Amino acid sequence: MSGKFTTLSELGDFVDRNASEMTARATAFFDDIKRRHTVRDFTDEPVPQAVIEACIAAAGRAPSGANHQPWHFCMVGDRDLKNEIRLAAEEEERAFYDGRAGEEWLDALDPIGTDANKAFLDIAPWLIAVFAQRRGGVEAGMDKKNYYINESVGIACGFLIAALHQAGLATLTHTPKPMTFLNEKLRRPANEKPFLLIVTGKPAPDAQVPHHALIKKPLKDILTVF
Repeated sequence: MSGKFTTLSELGDFVDRNASEMTARATAFFDDIKRRHTVRDFTDEPVPQAVIEACIAAAGRAPSGANHQPWHFCMVGDRDLKNEIRLAAEEEERAFYDGRAGEEWLDALDPIGTDANKAFLDIAPWLIAVFAQRRGGVEAGMDKKNYYINESVGIACGFLIAALHQAGLATLTHTPKPMTFLNEKLRRPANEKPFLLIVTGKPAPDAQVPHHALIKKPLKDILTVF
């Protein structure tokens, strides 16, 4: 096997914890993450750029196929650009709700109460567009084939959402289809595919959570132990 390796001991990055410590930390994380809710009502209260950058840096530590890190994040705080994104997204959403989606999909969305109006894209202080890179490598500027792209970018997005929640921010994952307008608006190359648009900021005082979204499968329904 080629390449050099460093032990975890040399890195000093692994903390050995006893059973009670592991249980306490795992339980504390669950208690915190279960308070995360997707909201569509945000305030326009500014959030420091450094906060979002730190959360994206955490996302960049996610595991990825061959460690190629096939992602790129665009932070959008400019009001005019956010409005451009909103107008383009709503155009696609109107087509979606007017028939592109199909009845089964619309029926599934009905308890959530969504529609083609996406005012949150204007109001929230930050939009984070996540792009998946078809080619790249472990260093910027490389042009190698990337592997397990969707899986890798999906894990990174999970890291990012958890980090934003940890920072005290609310989030919304938005996926207008198609999202190719983001390449144009954010000047990203054609070999990058828009993966997700994350809306983040502080929730409005009257932000609502659909009852349907509070239904979470219990552990016994999502876990099998052998």
